[in-house]
Amino acid sequence: MLYSMASMALPIIAIVGRPNVGKSTLFNRLIGVKHAITSPVPGTTRDRIYYETTIGDYATILVDTGGIEFEKKQDIELDVQSQARLAVQEANLIYFVVDTTAPLTANDFELIQYLRKASKPMVLIAHKTDNRNEKTTYQEMIKFGFGEPVYVSSIHDIGISELVEATEVALKKLKIKKEKSRRGKEIRLAIIGKPNVGKSSLVNALFGEDKLIVSDKPGTTIDATDTMVTFEGSKFLLIDTAGIRRRGKQNGLEKFGVLRALAAVSRCDIACLVLDSSEPLSNQDLHVSQYVLDSGKGVVILVNKTDLMTKKQEQQNEYLGMMHYRMSYMPWSPVLFISAKQRKNIFKIFELAKNITAERKKKIDDEVFNSFIKAAVLTHQPVQGGKLLTISRGKQIDTNPPVFAFETSDPDKIHFSYKRFLENEIRRKFGFFGTSIKMEFYQKLK
Repeated sequence: MLYSMASMALPIIAIVGRPNVGKSTLFNRLIGVKHAITSPVPGTTRDRIYYETTIGDYATILVDTGGIEFEKKQDIELDVQSQARLAVQEANLIYFVVDTTAPLTANDFELIQYLRKASKPMVLIAHKTDNRNEKTTYQEMIKFGFGEPVYVSSIHDIGISELVEATEVALKKLKIKKEKSRRGKEIRLAIIGKPNVGKSSLVNALFGEDKLIVSDKPGTTIDATDTMVTFEGSKFLLIDTAGIRRRGKQNGLEKFGVLRALAAVSRCDIACLVLDSSEPLSNQDLHVSQYVLDSGKGVVILVNKTDLMTKKQEQQNEYLGMMHYRMSYMPWSPVLFISAKQRKNIFKIFELAKNITAERKKKIDDEVFNSFIKAAVLTHQPVQGGKLLTISRGKQIDTNPPVFAFETSDPDKIHFSYKRFLENEIRRKFGFFGTSIKMEFYQKLK
């Protein structure tokens, strides 16, 4: 039996600033875990990173963005800029981060003008302030017109309580409801895929009602909609998203939908990738699946519109053959043929999600895993440039997703094909059905 609770929308806080002002370090400090990559090299953060957390008395979605610059950029840098700008436009509140250890630049002032035009509530953060009495940029920052800055050092945990207090004041003015983060024992499912594959129809079928707008026109769903449901005693947070299409084919409004869809993937435990059985797999389907894989999520592939099949078994076998050929990088993902229109096979999604969640939380004993990996390496030792490499030991260092670490003579020279071999051996022995796994290589394990 399926029960639903009210749909939910959390306030979004975007951390913005020019490159290398410490946005990712601040992000990690606020969420309490090392989630975003930090580096002294400007531009380390490419895509936006989303994380649901609690700041003070408010559940929020915190967004780490790439540094915004105003010089002409090409290729990936240009895309980083557009993504950061979109994050600003969708945010309820902006953290504008300025590095107090460096002089203000022309880019800082251009960014100020950009943020003024965005007309969003702002918290000005004077970052990297290791000594709270050193406020060398105070007068300049007051001239920004964004109010009193909050002086913060993320590394030394200075000013975080003041930042939390300023955030609570800003969210209260926005009349945001106080509540703690909803992260709990529920399984988070993101319904993703290209436009017009039947994502909203699937959610409607699950609830047996027209809860979401369904249209033949691609791009109808713009926001990601969260709904808590209970199925046979287990709780699920269902996230319906906009379709993800190629960047060159996105109009202005649709880009917001893509932004929300990628955010949904980062917030989910398991991504339900919806495909259209009446169409061949596209490069965009592969792109979306690779994004989910890189994000370390569980995956269920849902092949929709089977009601259009005239020779079901023959056509399903043909579709599976195409998938196994073109998506050979994730043979461990379950495939479910469904019809949202006829409500066929759709409730098996919840059963699969529960099984995959158990796999994602599975922890292999260190001694058992180390013995296994030594035996696996004996059968096939890594080689690079005619030289044998050693893998002396290994262990599982994390769950949800499962992460495995290996001690090797030269971590940088482990070829991707050997990594694939190790992954296949791990899955053959221990399972991890339906979830991506991650592998890390070190010269010395802790």
